[in-house]
Amino acid sequence: MSGKGDAAPILKPIWVSDRQKRLLDLILEGVNNLDEISGVIGTRREDLMRDVEELRAKGLLRIEKKTKFLYVLTDEGRRYVTIGLPEERVLEIVIRGPIKRQQILEKGKELGVDLTKHEAGIGVNQLARMKALKFEGDVILPLQEKYSEALTTIRSLREALVNIDKGKPIEEEMLKQLKRRKLIEVRQRVLITIEPTAKLRELYSRGLVSTGLVITKLTPEIIESGGWKKAVFKEYDLSVEPPTIFPGKRHPYLEFLDWVREILVSMGFEEMKGPHVELELWNFDALFQAQDHPAREIHDTYFVKNPREGVFDDKALLERIGRTHEDGWVTGSRGWGYRWDPRRALRLVLRTQTTAVSMRTIYGRGEGEYMCFSLDRVFRPENLDAKHSMEFYQLEGIIVGKNVTFKHLLGFFNEIARRLGLGKVKVKPAYFPFTEPSVEGFIKHPRLGWIEVFPGGMFRPEVTRPLGIKEANVAAWGIGIDRIAMSVLGIDDIRLLFSQDIDFLRKAPRPLPARMVR
Repeated sequence: MSGKGDAAPILKPIWVSDRQKRLLDLILEGVNNLDEISGVIGTRREDLMRDVEELRAKGLLRIEKKTKFLYVLTDEGRRYVTIGLPEERVLEIVIRGPIKRQQILEKGKELGVDLTKHEAGIGVNQLARMKALKFEGDVILPLQEKYSEALTTIRSLREALVNIDKGKPIEEEMLKQLKRRKLIEVRQRVLITIEPTAKLRELYSRGLVSTGLVITKLTPEIIESGGWKKAVFKEYDLSVEPPTIFPGKRHPYLEFLDWVREILVSMGFEEMKGPHVELELWNFDALFQAQDHPAREIHDTYFVKNPREGVFDDKALLERIGRTHEDGWVTGSRGWGYRWDPRRALRLVLRTQTTAVSMRTIYGRGEGEYMCFSLDRVFRPENLDAKHSMEFYQLEGIIVGKNVTFKHLLGFFNEIARRLGLGKVKVKPAYFPFTEPSVEGFIKHPRLGWIEVFPGGMFRPEVTRPLGIKEANVAAWGIGIDRIAMSVLGIDDIRLLFSQDIDFLRKAPRPLPARMVR
């Protein structure tokens, strides 16, 4: 007599939907590719995945997934399959005799040839490579003796595109040519193979698989119609983990920047704005930065090529700034002692510092008492690494007033650090061409150690006097806000601040203090 361990498992009848039954029938018949199954059933394979997973959870199916790389037509390649390659259509035009380049589109319209300006250029270039035409100035001359060879090449290319569209293999050399012309691209596809389990075969052999209405949600309509009496209620499996829900959230860095704005506004500051493409006048000259200063050369500044120069109409301001550079004007300074070039001041650059916005603001508002800040992007030719980027944010600010002193600047650094939770601020003397005294403030990053984030100082008379400030003092700073964000967010790579990696964005902490998170 056999022991309990040898007893055959007790199989209970199972109920499946009509579509699931059809799916199981096909699998038992040997149709095990999900793409083929979806074609037979007449539905998308994505719509079958829930049925497949449900049957797998019941122990009826085994699933194997393999990744395959397929070549597919780009939009451009698909267009060429439909109406012909550009060289094919251009050949139809130039075969009729010499023609000027600029007349190809017009002639194509006359002949009913669908051709864009871009495609005309491609077609001419490809035919020239095939030596089916030559050029005399801007006139294209057809070479009829090469037409047959060119047509053979064109037909081979178009046939290859058609074969790829049908999923047929083509030669490696042809693949390279089509990829080079960006007519095809590689797509990743997961092939799903499904096999029946021994349990499924046993259930079928005993006739224990039945179809019927499987109810997953009880509705008033089912109750009123009485359909529930002949239906099977799907059981809940409480052991199944519910899916993780990732609600929408703001990018942590953008949220941090908005938080900084709110802090500054609460402290009484106004936000100021300025253009990304700036005159050297505001980016350098108004800041008493000499025109031969190394920072103004190409290795530290992006220069705009077209247009090269901007326009500025206040000739009096240009004269005051020029005099200040040359001999100090009325500032008490000796200036830089060189001949200042007003044309150089009108050159266009991508601003390297938001201090340019402060210059515009002081020029526009003049004397008085006001506090302003700018939180925006600046650009410098840097090598991208964990601590440097060619595009980053800078927090610029000014405190203007007759009684403003250097202590106000140090007080601001300590207060903003306190509100951001940055800990102790260390300062040391520094030098900048446009401030005196000047200072650099440091905070301690958990992993990077002490990092400099608070450069600032008191604007020199050479900066303020040409802009119209005679009595007020101006405390100014240009904070490396990206580095502060790295400290607040607990990251050590500046590139993560602009990351689009979904996993990082989901796991990144909110930059706000716990008391502000609801």
